[in-house]
Amino acid sequence: MNMKAGALTTAMLCGAVLLTGGLVMADTFGTGTNQFTIKFVTISGATNPTSGIPAGYGFTFTGVNNAYRMGTYEVTNDQWDKFKTILVVPVTGVPSNAYDQNPFWTGTNVPTNNVSWYEAAQFVNWLNTSTGHQAAYKFTGTQGTGDYTLATWSTAEADNGTNLYRHKDAKYYLPTENEWVKAAYWNGISLQTYATKAGESLTQGEGTFGTGWNYYTTHYATPPLPIITNPFGPWAVGSGSQELNGTYDMMGNLWEWMESPYWSGDYGTASDRGLRGGSYDPGGYYDLASFVRFSNYLDSLGEDFDVGFRVASEVPEPAILSLLSMGGLALLRRRSRR
Repeated sequence: MNMKAGALTTAMLCGAVLLTGGLVMADTFGTGTNQFTIKFVTISGATNPTSGIPAGYGFTFTGVNNAYRMGTYEVTNDQWDKFKTILVVPVTGVPSNAYDQNPFWTGTNVPTNNVSWYEAAQFVNWLNTSTGHQAAYKFTGTQGTGDYTLATWSTAEADNGTNLYRHKDAKYYLPTENEWVKAAYWNGISLQTYATKAGESLTQGEGTFGTGWNYYTTHYATPPLPIITNPFGPWAVGSGSQELNGTYDMMGNLWEWMESPYWSGDYGTASDRGLRGGSYDPGGYYDLASFVRFSNYLDSLGEDFDVGFRVASEVPEPAILSLLSMGGLALLRRRSRR
């Protein structure tokens, strides 16, 4: 049995539900009081956008030919705190004081923030190693000390032989910019400007808890600019409208880390990483568009109160998906007989 197939038997999958858009699955991590789940939606690899607006200035969308899963929500403070509690040694890197920031925005289900790219990468590595999988990102040095730094994989170890940051056998990872853009804006034919479902717009129900998106101004705002959310800041994940492919808050709430370097083909270990999606911060609806992208530092200089992340994942093997689907349907049948 190969490593991926064997490791899947050790991963704790808490359940699956069949929806119109595909299989939505929640994977479980940790134990006891430190247990938490991450929900994923499946993004098809059958087709890629062949037309539509530019995917980003300085970035060319090249498609994603394999199916993968994107986190339904941004990683929350609760998930991040449980991860830190479980660790034997602290999350750290260069400089040695890089990871001494607590979230600026608190609340159990508020997306975690003040998180550097290094921190997000180590969270993802733990998701893999704690469930019997290969770590996605290579670090050298001693964890818990200032010499713990990012390195690259060889082409034999790298995902598809080309992505030197991600190991080919990792199950969980930060999304590349291509993966993130497709999950947010792909409608099956083209890339949309915004991640809205058919018939919806950014201004529909905007600023009301439970609908719309969390960003600073409305499309039609005139000075003085209104503060839409009350209180000001990111809201609990899932509070807004569901997006095109089943995700939440890929527009607004917090900027999100990309696995990819900001500059295409740059594989220096200190390379700036891309940010996508906008946030609650001033910038308005413009920052939510598919052609908007920014960059940030990997280390402590990149720890910002309006930056967080979400996790992406491989799709489980077909046999496991089939079993989970059958289990979900059986559960529905049992409930219908009651």
